[in-house]
Amino acid sequence: MIFDTDVVIWALGGRPSAAALINRTEQRELSVVSYMELIRGARGRQELRAVESFLAQLDFLLLPLTENIGHRASVYVEEYALKSSLGVPDALIAATAMENNRILCTGNAKHYRVIGDLQLQAFRP
Repeated sequence: MIFDTDVVIWALGGRPSAAALINRTEQRELSVVSYMELIRGARGRQELRAVESFLAQLDFLLLPLTENIGHRASVYVEEYALKSSLGVPDALIAATAMENNRILCTGNAKHYRVIGDLQLQAFRP
């Protein structure tokens, strides 16, 4: 399962429901886009180390961007950007899930619902 940035942020922030979900998931994956969002959101070296430690301790697999992911994300932006709140990072995360045939666990399901074939697991903290 690929976790969206928001779910990881909630777990890092101490939300028990987010941490429990991540802990009981066998295969924890993260788009490199979410990783960059987490790093960018760190407010100092201590938070940066906490993010890196959290991901390492839970054996998150970082999924890289590929040419196919980039192409699929650009199609999503062309098709859905004017109809929904789908932005570039969300398009890349969704394309990563689709290209890897994974479920995307997110607290922002409304951002992704326009992508009909995307397997979503909505999460409420």
